[in-house]
Amino acid sequence: MDPQKISSKGVRNTEENEETMNRRINRLTLHLNPVQHLDIPVHPLELLACAAKVKAINVSTVTLSEYMRGKHRDIQEQVFAYFNARPELQTPIEISKDEHRELCMKQLVGLVREGGIRPFRYVVDDPAKYFAIAEAVGSVDMSLGIKMGVQYSLWGGSVINLGTKKHRDKYFNGIDNVDYPGCFAMTELHHGSNVQGLQTVATFDPLTDEFIVDTPNDGAIKWWIGNAAVHGKFATVFAKLMLPTHDTKGGVTDMGVHAFIVPIRDMKTHKTLPGVEIHDCGHKVGLNGVDNGALRFRSVRIPRDNLLNRFGDVSRDGKYTSSLPSINKRFAATLGELVGGRVGLAYSSVGVLKIAVVIATRYSLLRQQFGPPKQPEVSILDYQSQQHKLMPMLASTYGFHFATLHLVEKYSEMKKSHDEELIGDVHALSAGLKSYITSYTQKSLSTCREACGGHGYAAVNRFGSLRNDHDIFQTFEGDNTVLLQQVAGLLLKQYREKFRGGPLTVTWNYLRQSMNSYLAQPNPVTARWEGEDHLRDPNFQLDAFRYRTSRLLQSVAIRLQKHSKTLGGFGAWNRCLNHLLTLAESHIESFILEKFIEAVKNCPDESSRAALKLVCDLYALDRIWNDIGTYRNVDYVAPNKAKAIHKLAEYLCFQVKNIARELVDAFDLPDYVTRAPIGVQTPSEAYSQYTQNVGF
Repeated sequence: MDPQKISSKGVRNTEENEETMNRRINRLTLHLNPVQHLDIPVHPLELLACAAKVKAINVSTVTLSEYMRGKHRDIQEQVFAYFNARPELQTPIEISKDEHRELCMKQLVGLVREGGIRPFRYVVDDPAKYFAIAEAVGSVDMSLGIKMGVQYSLWGGSVINLGTKKHRDKYFNGIDNVDYPGCFAMTELHHGSNVQGLQTVATFDPLTDEFIVDTPNDGAIKWWIGNAAVHGKFATVFAKLMLPTHDTKGGVTDMGVHAFIVPIRDMKTHKTLPGVEIHDCGHKVGLNGVDNGALRFRSVRIPRDNLLNRFGDVSRDGKYTSSLPSINKRFAATLGELVGGRVGLAYSSVGVLKIAVVIATRYSLLRQQFGPPKQPEVSILDYQSQQHKLMPMLASTYGFHFATLHLVEKYSEMKKSHDEELIGDVHALSAGLKSYITSYTQKSLSTCREACGGHGYAAVNRFGSLRNDHDIFQTFEGDNTVLLQQVAGLLLKQYREKFRGGPLTVTWNYLRQSMNSYLAQPNPVTARWEGEDHLRDPNFQLDAFRYRTSRLLQSVAIRLQKHSKTLGGFGAWNRCLNHLLTLAESHIESFILEKFIEAVKNCPDESSRAALKLVCDLYALDRIWNDIGTYRNVDYVAPNKAKAIHKLAEYLCFQVKNIARELVDAFDLPDYVTRAPIGVQTPSEAYSQYTQNVGF
């Protein structure tokens, strides 16, 4: 046969096949993305094969938003309204460090004195209200949120929580109305996380009834101290309390780290006081509205009454008294009273994540790029890759919202009851949630920026400033890696208690309830179940999360015991460190899911509950799929089930995409709070606002 004829016939067949294939694709495209012709209504088809059991969810943004609101939304709206009515107090995109610092101080003073918002009054009496104010203020300017936190939660909180009535009577009003701007001087050049290693000393002088505060070497210079460089007049200084031994050698006894009120600037002239040396830490990656400084003390004398003496006191004759028997007990009690800072950071970090997710989701619904041949372009959120970037993030934001609300409630309860069990519970939760959420938010800010392409790089659309300002959330109030180790340590302690028959606190209840079943061999039957009803069953999801945590806990306990025989306790811990961090994250993910499931069940509105169930399922299955190797390694999930989990997680992304606008609108963040042209609530105004920003 003629090769040329064979060749031409092959070409013809190929062309016919391509034509048939293109025709089928076009027909399918018309079903999925119908084009409106004239006035004929077109009803787009759903993916019926996948959605046979799923009814379309009609979400009422108003109803869902009402359920999402905290009890203190009214005071948040007061904060928003105050700044919205005062454009001169709104932070411009381009501003110098010095101008930003002065603006932040004006913002704080204005909010308190003119706006009538007094956050300090709620630090102890109504912490939930304080954190609501902090979230709102942080959305106006994150630098302002941190400056407010330094003034009220750190400086003010240390006076109230570590001092006694005499300190409250003397300092409360001045802190409240910002007449006494102050600092929280804990971190040193050589020591941050290891607070017990601080080197600053405060030596009691019985002849003058004073403490002498000294910086013994450069490593003991107080560093990164907010409010110190420009505005602070006082500092709560953490130093080792040294008492004379009254022996012939003239020695001193180290009583451990205590907190002291040290004036650093003159109240009238604002000049630095004798013996105090202050330097500016300079320009930072972000938060340049906060004036971080460095402090050195050279024999600075303060009255004995300036010791914050709730947990330890010194009498006129130099005798030390405390209700707590040891340095370690006093140290733990002191740091325990400062746990509110971690609670606030976890809560505020969720607020930052909400803003980023709102901007990125609205832009992804607005932006259109490419599409089928000769058809209109499609929204970039119609692309599976964009859904994969943003929809699990949106689901996580909802989960974090409910988890941190619970944390705030527990913290508020703890401040009223002072219950020992609750204190331990809040300590573990605040450490874990602060670490997990701030790390997740930081990664998500970069993802949101990238998901919005070139326009996400514009400063006016905020991702850059949000990312830079939030970055330090992973470090201050406890480095995230250190905090996760604390959670792991507490888990191991509870694990040992479980097998000794001791009591377990609330957070660790599942260890008591069903640890043995989690450590048993997986059921070979349920390991293969792949039905949608089963995979979306909250019992399956929570059991899977807890199984992973229990397995990690048991295996790391065995490893630590093994390695400690040859490496010692410290070496064994370091050898297993990554395992311990994974364990802590797994426990926190389980806690978040538990609170998410509770929030879904408690939602009174059917459509809102269905929407929340959808995002909760996505949060759970996305996390399971991301760690599917762990489940496969122990045969908790068979290959067919793993495949089903992956498919369902992808489909849930698609389902959440269909109600994404309603979900982000339910966060109830007005345009003057999100302040990003590409993320405005009315899509038709986005590009016009954006172009106006550059002068068109």
